[in-house]
Amino acid sequence: MNRKHGFVLLLGLASLAIWPECSDAQSPVPKEPATRREASEAPRVPAQDAVFSGPQVDEDLAPMKMILGLGDEAGRTIDPVAGADAKPIVLVFVHDVNRQTISMTRILTHYTLSRSKEGLHTAVVLLSEDTTGALNTLKRIQHALTANVPTGVSPDGLEGPGDYGLNRSVQMTILVANKNRVTANFALIQPSLQVDLPKVVLAIVAQLGGPEPKLSDLLQAGGVEANRGMQSTPDADTIRSLVRPLIQLGAQDTQVDKAARAIEEAIEKSPQVRKEIGRISRTIVSSGKLENYGTARAQSYLKEWSEKYGQDLPGPRAEPKSPDSPKAPDAPKAPDAPKAP
Repeated sequence: MNRKHGFVLLLGLASLAIWPECSDAQSPVPKEPATRREASEAPRVPAQDAVFSGPQVDEDLAPMKMILGLGDEAGRTIDPVAGADAKPIVLVFVHDVNRQTISMTRILTHYTLSRSKEGLHTAVVLLSEDTTGALNTLKRIQHALTANVPTGVSPDGLEGPGDYGLNRSVQMTILVANKNRVTANFALIQPSLQVDLPKVVLAIVAQLGGPEPKLSDLLQAGGVEANRGMQSTPDADTIRSLVRPLIQLGAQDTQVDKAARAIEEAIEKSPQVRKEIGRISRTIVSSGKLENYGTARAQSYLKEWSEKYGQDLPGPRAEPKSPDSPKAPDAPKAPDAPKAP
């Protein structure tokens, strides 16, 4: 393994992390679009501001087409709205395939499938410019999806059904409808199991009745340990931005100290960041090539964090074969050191 490749692998050590969060920058609350098309063309805004995607509450749910990607009927085109025959339905549009959207989709559809005997219909639709590629993606990640739920790809490309006015700047759009009218709409820039899932489930309960399930029960039923699902997982870009300045070859001591302070501040705020930094540090130290990483000062920090945060972690394992899979891979083995600039 060459040194350049090793540096790339080091920056990829955060593969357990979820995808980047949205910007925290402030901006004025946007004017509510007059039409769904205006909503779909609206610029991306921070998570705290209103975002619109798809038909809104009390609007009609138009017919639509999807190409099934899984199961015995894969390749067949269906209309899930017509198939629901005006009964309650949950439509999950996935604009971006990542760990967050797939986890949300799996856990939500596991719940909706459990209520299918009460007349609830469900459909999961991927949106992509490459229909064939999206169908292949479904096959690759089907182990992370709920079986026996109609899952496929929109033949209308990245924008989805033309009458829906879906917003391509969000990661997911979830619609709850009954009697062919939308009863709830969730445009999710960054899906959160803790924040968004209970809201969606409550909207479903409002149509079907019955008790609202506990979040811990939903997570457990969907294959996520409740305590794990409740933790704040660091995103990959955060870990990269923390580690990169620390291991720069030729960095001044003041630069290394500044990078180390930023890492330690992040560790104080998040147990998951602490765990990830401990894993990265231990991997480097145990590789036997610590002297090749950054300056002597940077190496002293790595040794300290390895001893302080990495001792309770399992030893380094083989490099994962499929880091892009929604399933979190095992910790990769120690990479080679980066080349000097």
